[in-house]
Amino acid sequence: MTDADFVPWPDRLAARYRARGWWRGQTLGAFLRELAQRHGDRTALVCGSRRWSYRDLDEAADRLAAGFVRSGLRAGERLVVQLPNIAEFFTVCFACFRMGLIPVMALPGHRRAEIGAFCRDAEAAAYVIPDRHDGFDYRVLAREILAVAPSLRQVIVVGAAAEFTPLDALDAEPRTLAEPVAGDIALLQLSGGSTGTPKLIPRTHDDYLYSVRASVEICDFTADTVYLAALPVAHNFPLSSPGTLGTLQSGGRIVLLRRPEPEAACAAIAAEAVSHVALVPSLLLAWLDYVERTRPPLTSLRLLQVGGASLASETAARVEPVFGCRLQQVFGMAEGLVNYTRLTDPASVVLESQGRPISPDDEIRIVDDADRDVAEGATGHLLTRGPYTIRGYWRAEAYNRTAFSADGFYRTGDLVRRRPDGNLQVMGRAKDQINRGGEKIAAAEIEGYLLSHPRVRNAALVAVPDARLGERSCAFIELADANATEDLSQLALTLKLHLRDRCGVANHKIPDRIEFLDRFPLTAPGKIAKPQLRELAIKQTRSPI
Repeated sequence: MTDADFVPWPDRLAARYRARGWWRGQTLGAFLRELAQRHGDRTALVCGSRRWSYRDLDEAADRLAAGFVRSGLRAGERLVVQLPNIAEFFTVCFACFRMGLIPVMALPGHRRAEIGAFCRDAEAAAYVIPDRHDGFDYRVLAREILAVAPSLRQVIVVGAAAEFTPLDALDAEPRTLAEPVAGDIALLQLSGGSTGTPKLIPRTHDDYLYSVRASVEICDFTADTVYLAALPVAHNFPLSSPGTLGTLQSGGRIVLLRRPEPEAACAAIAAEAVSHVALVPSLLLAWLDYVERTRPPLTSLRLLQVGGASLASETAARVEPVFGCRLQQVFGMAEGLVNYTRLTDPASVVLESQGRPISPDDEIRIVDDADRDVAEGATGHLLTRGPYTIRGYWRAEAYNRTAFSADGFYRTGDLVRRRPDGNLQVMGRAKDQINRGGEKIAAAEIEGYLLSHPRVRNAALVAVPDARLGERSCAFIELADANATEDLSQLALTLKLHLRDRCGVANHKIPDRIEFLDRFPLTAPGKIAKPQLRELAIKQTRSPI
């Protein structure tokens, strides 16, 4: 690994974080080993009818790590993991952590455009998939990826592998392996991607485990915690805030839910006496409606966390009366900084703010467009640095010069204000990005794909407020043959199929609505006036195309 791959913390700050006990020199592989010794036969994972103890998980990680080595994978190489909420996600990741492979945390909904980019950017040596999930055959996707990612040597499949390598075939007798260094990259998370395909976020063992341990303390996870993993477990929020890793840290039990439909979720809560769950606002609304209508027994539930997108205070106020449990707001990012409302906070804080940072060493600046600190209580751009916030994206030297200040503050792209009580209130986004139900969509990425269609002269993607998802996307199109007379509804469908089938774009990124304009409004310098397009999209009253 070179300095171009990973931007380390300055020696002075790294020494301070170690001296204060934030960084303890433990790897994620050693973390699981310690937990297995401490908790042994306690149930760690519930995956359908399967129940895995801490010892089972530890031993499976050992055997798979040995199998990875036997198959020719080496420490420092990258492996793209695209698995749903199944136990094998954890064996694959912990096997990587144990031998020094670096997992790239792809999501089940990613398709050819995203996976191809991850494999190329990370120079991935292997790609791990299920055979099928939610009706989609990932083996077909893998064949497409092999054609565009020359670094890939293996495709590993959970289930029926076809011509690829079955995960079960990698089971091997454990062997002594050289342990990574805690300051090494443990995993690559994915950015929201405001300027194109998501950037890769290098998280070290030291910084990631600090975030997990501190989150456990703030959120009061204990050995009695039963955590329902309803969101995709590769997401940073359900993985580490405190999420599944925090549940393991506490000696608790993880219940894996393949699909987050409220009926199945409520059944799992009742069957496993689930105490904690994390949701994004769009999913919370669906669950609230279902629970209000059916009144299922949820007496075990103690804490419902909501993050990933802005939560309306009116929706927040419904949580405790409907679910009978405490609400906690979470505002964080895969790049690092995580804010929580505290369990002892009054309702006014929990309902109307997004909390305050984890660490005493989280440094926050709120600045204007010229990087000058704004007046206390005013809205500005959020900048941050600290013991678990990255100092640069993976292999992105040019981009890092704008994404980070000269003194190492990460420019989050969020607009916030700090309340008199010290809690942050998220006011919006500065980056050109749509937050659709917690999934971030880079406008530039989708615009580029739309422009690849021969009928499109110009394209602009904007966010439209939505009561359920927070935001939906609307694409405005200027046609190359502006005088064409045809059914625009059919043309809109053609463009959506182009994005899905020709460009390989994930379904959640395909525009919810497509509108056609003869000419785009422009700013004085000649750029597309997106604020005017947003206003136009909001004013549209007809049904989406």
